[in-house]
Amino acid sequence: MEPTLWAIVGIVMMAVVIFALGIFGTRSVHTTSDFLVARRGIGAERNAAAISGEYLSAASFLGIAGLILKDGADALWYPIGFTGGYLLLLMFVVAPLRRSGAYTLPDFAEARLGSTRLRRLATLTVVVICWLYVVPQLQGAGLTLETVTGLPFWAGAALVAVLVVVNVLSGGLRTVTLVQAVQYWVKLFAISLPAFLLVIFFVADPDRTRRSLEAELPPRFELETSITVSTDVVLEVAAPVHLEASGVVNGQLADGTVFWSEGMHSVEAGTELVFPRYAAVPVVEGAPAENASWLTPQDDGDGRGLFATYSLIIAAFLGTMGLPHILVRFYTNPSGQAARRTTLFVLMLLGLFFLFPTIFGALSRIYVPQLLVTGSTDAAVLLLPGAMVNGWPGYLLGAVTAAGAFAAFVSTASALVACAAGVVATDVLRRGSMNDFRLAAVVSALIPVLGALYFTNLSIAQSVGMVMALAAATFCPLLVLGVWWRGLTATGAMVGMSVGGGLTLLSMALTMVMQRWSLDWLATITAQPALITVPAAFLTMVVVSRATARQVPPDVSRILLRMHAPDRLGLMQDRDLERFGFADEPKTESATASDDRGAHEAPEPRRPRVARHRPKSDP
Repeated sequence: MEPTLWAIVGIVMMAVVIFALGIFGTRSVHTTSDFLVARRGIGAERNAAAISGEYLSAASFLGIAGLILKDGADALWYPIGFTGGYLLLLMFVVAPLRRSGAYTLPDFAEARLGSTRLRRLATLTVVVICWLYVVPQLQGAGLTLETVTGLPFWAGAALVAVLVVVNVLSGGLRTVTLVQAVQYWVKLFAISLPAFLLVIFFVADPDRTRRSLEAELPPRFELETSITVSTDVVLEVAAPVHLEASGVVNGQLADGTVFWSEGMHSVEAGTELVFPRYAAVPVVEGAPAENASWLTPQDDGDGRGLFATYSLIIAAFLGTMGLPHILVRFYTNPSGQAARRTTLFVLMLLGLFFLFPTIFGALSRIYVPQLLVTGSTDAAVLLLPGAMVNGWPGYLLGAVTAAGAFAAFVSTASALVACAAGVVATDVLRRGSMNDFRLAAVVSALIPVLGALYFTNLSIAQSVGMVMALAAATFCPLLVLGVWWRGLTATGAMVGMSVGGGLTLLSMALTMVMQRWSLDWLATITAQPALITVPAAFLTMVVVSRATARQVPPDVSRILLRMHAPDRLGLMQDRDLERFGFADEPKTESATASDDRGAHEAPEPRRPRVARHRPKSDP
């Protein structure tokens, strides 16, 4: 019970801090502009910390370490892609998007192409992406509380959902920005400090040479180990072993000693397995069975491994461009130049953070190999400190990592709920008032809870990867072509988004059906579809736009000039002023910096309000 108590204390302390920050943030929230766009005056450094805080989700804190534990070198593309996507965002999208004046992706679609039908499609896509992205965050919350406290899975998901609703309702995007900026540093501390200390313990371990990951052997149990399998699994056994089993093994009821030869063996949920000391660790089907192969990139001989790797790279690099909760952040910057500076800072912050999940993944293969049997590798970060360090120091490190994981779920889920609520409030409920935003936030938090309770056996990082593949096949082509190609038409954009998004959603559905069947080519494609769906979306947009060239907006040159002209020319015009009549004038970079330091400044000049009942047409 002692480790559980430490973990509960860490999680409760983090929940109290998040709640207190939310209450503190409400003092500066007075208008609808505060809720939707944080008054467009967030400085580059603070906004970068907030973006990093919301981007470092359950997949980053738990999922990457779990995938490295299971897949080895192949999984390193996840942190590389998650970080490298911001380089492409910096080069091609972020400054023109901010200068466009659009405050949501649907608003950009309508401003660029002048189509309300395209706006509705973009609204639906934003909501689907946000809801699907919230699901793995709630799954991670359920896994964390189940692992460290023994509470049922649904309790963690429900707790985070409630905290997210309170956080978002208290102050919208302005409050969420403050909470996420603080949470980035909390998460960095919660994963870096344990990583440094665990490396020190590993170097001081007298048996570390025997536990080397370079040997051409499978990982081994250092002690007699009892494991209860929670889901049906197929295990690959690299060395023959006698073990005790109670449950259904290879389709037959077992209760006593069984012998496993080399090869594949099936185990049904609820079966208890007891492995002797120094026995080779079986791994779930598809994972490298030996440490030597775990250290090297894999290929199945027929190209499936290479296809999956390139598809993952495309999804991770291009998916970042299409994540609505990330892109809306850049509209809180006062200018396009500030948005570029924010992206540069984000690259540095993410690059620093992603050094540490790799360390956890490698050490977990030595000290918690039992996770390879159950397939619950997402728990590696939570269990590793207690497995390596005995007594209260291990309990304390475990509490720190649990608190950091909790912060990851809340920060990312808050950003996603705030983004979905903003789109629903402005495009579905139409009025965009604070009450509409609050109602949309409650709905946007409750629906993903049902999905998290239903899809309990999916890998967190892989779930997020599928969502990024959806973003890469829908909004990435729309943004890249909308910013850089004057020939894009509304019909081309709609058909391209429908093709890319439809194929990706179909792949998700087929993956759910086939995940227990086989690892053939079809399963590989549906698990990582971006290599097919993203080019298909780009090609469809280009071809259909060429065929409907007469629909190119007549003012396309003026729109593109606004997006690409330097900020000092003053061509940027914020569309929320046209639609909602926000009276807040954007601050300059210098004013924002002074505000961050707490310096006193003169009241902001105000623009005349625009009547809500008669919004202007698109430029």
